[in-house]
Amino acid sequence: MAMAVVSYQLVRRSLIAERENTAVRAAYYDAAIVEAGVNNNVTPDIGTVLRSLDTGESRRAVLQLDGHWHARSADTGLTAAIPAALQAHAATGRVGVQMVRADGGSALVVAVPLEDGDVFYEIDSMNELDHTLRVLALVLTLVALGTAGAGAFVGWNATRYVLRPLIRVADAAQQITAGRHFARLDPATEPDLARLTTSFNHMVDQLSARMERDRRFAADVSHELRSPLQTLAAAASVLDRRRESLDERSGLAAGLVVDEIDRFQRLVNDLLELARTDQPADRQQVDVAELARQACRDHGLDPSIVAVLAGPVVWSVDRRRIRQLFDNLLDNAAGYGGGATAIRLAGGVDRCRIEVDDEGPGVSPEDKPLIWDRFVRGRSQSSSRADGGGTGLGLALVAQHASAHDGAASVHDRPGGGARFRIDLPECL
Repeated sequence: MAMAVVSYQLVRRSLIAERENTAVRAAYYDAAIVEAGVNNNVTPDIGTVLRSLDTGESRRAVLQLDGHWHARSADTGLTAAIPAALQAHAATGRVGVQMVRADGGSALVVAVPLEDGDVFYEIDSMNELDHTLRVLALVLTLVALGTAGAGAFVGWNATRYVLRPLIRVADAAQQITAGRHFARLDPATEPDLARLTTSFNHMVDQLSARMERDRRFAADVSHELRSPLQTLAAAASVLDRRRESLDERSGLAAGLVVDEIDRFQRLVNDLLELARTDQPADRQQVDVAELARQACRDHGLDPSIVAVLAGPVVWSVDRRRIRQLFDNLLDNAAGYGGGATAIRLAGGVDRCRIEVDDEGPGVSPEDKPLIWDRFVRGRSQSSSRADGGGTGLGLALVAQHASAHDGAASVHDRPGGGARFRIDLPECL
C-alpha cells in the first residue's frame, strides 16, 4: 500500500508538471498571436482575434486590454476564476501560473503580460487530468490490495508449509500426553526433518517402554502381595471375631490391624486397576442411569439422587470402568465431602456428562489441578486421612477411566458450597 501511495504521488507530480509546462507554452504561443492581432489593427476586433486561437475544448482565452475584459464568448464566470493575487503578479510584468477551481473542477490559469500593461490569460481545464489521476488511483489501489492479498495468501501457505512438521510433532505429543502412546511420526512425510522424526519416535519408544516396565512392575508387585494379604486378612478376621475376649489394649490393636489390612488390600486392588488403565475401553451399550442407581444402593445412598438432565441414558461405554468411576467418586464424597448429594447425567450427540455433587468444604483452587495425580490429596483430604483411610488413587483412577473414553475429569465449585466433580465423555451415543 505504501508503494502504491508513493507511486501515485510521483506520477501525479510528473503529470501535473508536464501539463503545466504544456499550458505555459501554449499560452505564450496564443499570447503572441493575440498581441500581433491587436497591434496590427487600428481598431482591432478583439472577439475575432480571440476566436482565431486554436484552444480546443479544454483551454479558454481571456484578454485584459486597457482595464477591460474580453473573451471569445459571453463571460460565464471566467474572469471571476482568475485570482486577484495572480492579476497583481501579472501587473508587475511577470508570467504567473496558478491552480484554481472553475466550473466545478480544477483548472490551471496562465497569465502572460503584453505591451502597455495588458495581460493575456489562458484557463486550461484539468478535468481530463483529474479523471486520469482518479483512474490511476483506483488501479493502484486495486493492484495494492491484490498484491497484499496474494502476499498474505502466499505467506499463509508458506507458513503452513514451514510449520506443518512442527504441528505434526505437537499433535503427536498431545496424543501421547493423552495416553495414546502408539502415536508416531512418519519419516517419509517430511524427509527434511528425518532426524527430528527419528529422534522423536525413539524418545516415544523409550518412554513407552519405561512406562510399560513401570506398569508391569506395579502389576507384578500388587499380584505378589495379594496372596500374603489374603492370609493376613484371614488371620485378622479370626482375631477380630475374638476381640471381645481380649483386654482393651489388645482389642484396640486387633482393630487397628484389621483396618490397616483392609486399607492395604484396597491399595493393592487400586494399584492392579491402575496398571490396567492403559488398556482400551471395552465399549458396550450400558444404561448409565441404572448403573449409577446401583452404585448408590451399594454405598447406602438413596437412588433418587440420580437425575437425568437431558438425552438418552444408554451410552456406549466400558461398564467396569464407569462403575468404578461412580464408586470412587462416591467414596471420595463420603470420605472427604460429607457424602454425595446429587448425581446428574446428561447425554448429547457430541458429549455425555456425569456430575457428582457433595456438601463438603470444596476443593481449593491450588488443589484442583493436583487431586487427579496418584497419591496426592488436597488439604481437606489430608485432614480427613484418619477418617477415610483412602489410598490416594481413587481420583487418579477416575481421571484414567475418563481418559480411556477420550474424555476428561474436572472439579468445580458447587453453587451453595461443596464440590462438583464433572466427567465429560465425547461421542458416547
